[in-house]
Amino acid sequence: MPRYGGLYEERSLPLTADINLINLVDVAFTLLVIFMITAPILQGGVEVQVPRAEVAPLPAAEVIVVSIDREGAIYIDDARVTYEEFRAAIKDVWTQKGTPPVYVQGDEGASYGIVLRVIAALKAAEIEAVGLVAEPEVRRRR
Repeated sequence: MPRYGGLYEERSLPLTADINLINLVDVAFTLLVIFMITAPILQGGVEVQVPRAEVAPLPAAEVIVVSIDREGAIYIDDARVTYEEFRAAIKDVWTQKGTPPVYVQGDEGASYGIVLRVIAALKAAEIEAVGLVAEPEVRRRR
């Protein structure tokens, strides 16, 4: 006797309870590609070309990064400030964030004078935990 209102004949196909993983893998790879593309964008910060030196990696803790680009512009984290604004604001920013270490990253092409003035302003604000950011050197295998 036919089932389903007589339109279809009864077929004897085996039932399988397998999960089709192909679609899941496709979605996972698509998400991976999206995260790989967006992760560098989300890091933020000011783009500077720091010099290379033998250095240890920066800690993952809360820090303040003062950047100086090639033209001598000063940034506190991502906010661009003049030198006078920097001198006036750095102590308040440092205190509001809970007195974290301050890292200065100066571009290779930046004037040594402006980098020195920024460090002197940090010392004048009585901020003792000041470090310089450098790109790790690439060691050659022998």
